[in-house]
Amino acid sequence: MLMVKKFGGTSVADKERIFNVATRCIEDYKEGNEIVLILSAMGKYTDELVSLANDINPNMPKREMDMLFTVGEQITVSLMAMAFDKLGIPAVSLNAFQVRMITNENYGDAKLLKIETERIKKELSEKKIVIITGFQGIDKDNNYTTLGRGGSDTTAVAVAAALNADSCEIYTDVDGIYTADPRIVKNAIKLDSISYDEMLEFSNLGAGVLHNKSVEIAKENNIKLIVRSSISKEPRNNSCKYL
Repeated sequence: MLMVKKFGGTSVADKERIFNVATRCIEDYKEGNEIVLILSAMGKYTDELVSLANDINPNMPKREMDMLFTVGEQITVSLMAMAFDKLGIPAVSLNAFQVRMITNENYGDAKLLKIETERIKKELSEKKIVIITGFQGIDKDNNYTTLGRGGSDTTAVAVAAALNADSCEIYTDVDGIYTADPRIVKNAIKLDSISYDEMLEFSNLGAGVLHNKSVEIAKENNIKLIVRSSISKEPRNNSCKYL
């Protein structure tokens, strides 16, 4: 199976969590699956970059902010590749330029237009785990762009669609889709399944588990999304949410 997995910033916030992600991916890799990993910037690193930029220029140009933001994900993917190497597993980190993730020129909220898959397939054919920066792309002039809120989810689903992946797993700090935020509403109920349209409504109303862009791409390409906990290790059929 070809599996696309996305881990957000809290899931890779420090050394311990990076190795936790690596270990979980290795379990599937050793079962003979091909793994493509999409990562966000570590923890609150993006907020730190915003603070740095604001200190220099409160009216920061959007093009330069996108250039700055790409640093966060590139740090994460390179550290993750180092973790896999430490654990004896071949892996390679790639950014949006190396993969060729083409977007429009709408800095700060760019739209993915095309993902070239040749480099990803080449690395997978060499039995490597492929680790890709989420949230970023490049425009026709090779300027870096960012995909806006929920950009790493969007990257993951778009990559899964481009590769015709067997599954796309989104790992979060909750273990599925609930009727309300379980961190706030104690009696929130975890749903066994939900349609794309229902999830789009949840997202548009402010649910933070999946961004609406990623759900729209999944619906258009009939991609099965699985929402899992990055901390809990429940079996897939118990801890995940299918669309």
